[in-house]
Amino acid sequence: MPCYQLDNGLWFPPVEAAEDYGLLAVGGDLSLERLLLAYSLGIFPWYNPGEPILWWSPDPRCVLFPSKLHISRSLQRFMRKQSYRISFNQDFAGVIYWCRRLRAGHDGSGTWITPEMLKAYTRLHELGFAHSIECWDGDQLVGGLYGICIGRCFFGESMFSRSQNASKVVLVHLMEYLQQKGFELLDCQQTTDHLVSMGAQEISRQEFQKYLQNADISPDGPFISQF
Repeated sequence: MPCYQLDNGLWFPPVEAAEDYGLLAVGGDLSLERLLLAYSLGIFPWYNPGEPILWWSPDPRCVLFPSKLHISRSLQRFMRKQSYRISFNQDFAGVIYWCRRLRAGHDGSGTWITPEMLKAYTRLHELGFAHSIECWDGDQLVGGLYGICIGRCFFGESMFSRSQNASKVVLVHLMEYLQQKGFELLDCQQTTDHLVSMGAQEISRQEFQKYLQNADISPDGPFISQF
């Protein structure tokens, strides 16, 4: 299938037109309007520095349902003993900073969180669509996660850990919060052993689209975060 070239218009091709490995379109921009439209359609940007913006819709899709979170016995024991403090939206800048820094090489090229991405997602946070969950050890930020929320779906973007199990503890608290709020799912985008060990699973693109509809997400808007 062809890869679509976006122009200045606010549109995306049907997600079913994506390549087998998930690439759907190239180009466009990271404007607030385009990003919200993309996530509402189950599309996200992911590209390396120096590349044009690449837009993805993988099939299958890795997701984590709040009611199916798996907490190992060892993690349960760790959480009973540890003294971490969890906060929400207390230090979005710090979370995205560490997500970017820990994935960048010495030349800063090893991360997809480009300066443009950083600016765009900070703007989404200022407008109430991007959220962070922080893990603190004393006054030190040792773990965190950030993502986008539209309707009752949380689209995870990146997480980091600078201390034992910090990212896992953050994920547990986020999933408990999402379950309390009646969220449909956490979109993990990519499958990793870390996420699978905590209950993540792969579903088809078609199933994923149905969950977006159930989560009160419409590409026609209005876009509302229920986080």
